[in-house]
Amino acid sequence: MYKIMIIEDDISIAETIKNHLSKWDFDVSYVTDFKSIIECFIQFEPHLVLIDIILPFYNGFYWCNEIRKISKVPIMFISSASDNMNIIMAINMGGDDFIEKPFDLNVLTAKVHALIRRTYSFVSNINLIEHKGVILNLNNTTLLYQNKKIELTKNEYKILQLLMENAGRVVSREEIMQHLWQSDSFIDDNTLTVNITRLRKKLAELGLENFIKTKKGIGYIIE
Repeated sequence: MYKIMIIEDDISIAETIKNHLSKWDFDVSYVTDFKSIIECFIQFEPHLVLIDIILPFYNGFYWCNEIRKISKVPIMFISSASDNMNIIMAINMGGDDFIEKPFDLNVLTAKVHALIRRTYSFVSNINLIEHKGVILNLNNTTLLYQNKKIELTKNEYKILQLLMENAGRVVSREEIMQHLWQSDSFIDDNTLTVNITRLRKKLAELGLENFIKTKKGIGYIIE
């Protein structure tokens, strides 16, 4: 079942769209916390986003750009602000389609089906791990935090993936070495220390100095 996320501050419109698309066997959710749209996006993992331009706090262009930093999910703007400049802005910010309010729900449904057909004829799932606002993209091994992005090496990525997947639990050095090299034998223990040090240096660039904590004699933990 494809999931659709609605970012629309007029709850009556959001409810109407949700009820209509649900009849077509879509799993539909709409945002109510307009300060935490990215968090809602990551939690729900939609296959398509419907977004208004005029929203509380930040407009739809801003949130479209934020979503594009972590996902290629199709985004359709739904707005009464349909002059040419806004349509051009919507597309330039990463939108895939635009429908003007008021719209016929059957036309909206046809556009939704068309976008989903085009996008998911071959792929795909959103592949992210999020913890306390830190987002690890498993598709391209990048890390995003507070609008800053860094590239990770293969080993840095694999270490962080393992620790984030086990957040709240101490992961032993032996477990990490097994994850990295499929063996804890014949690997210099200092090699892991070097990899952890380099990863911590990159995390510090994002302001995440204490994201990975050492449990002396045991291993590492992300709390």
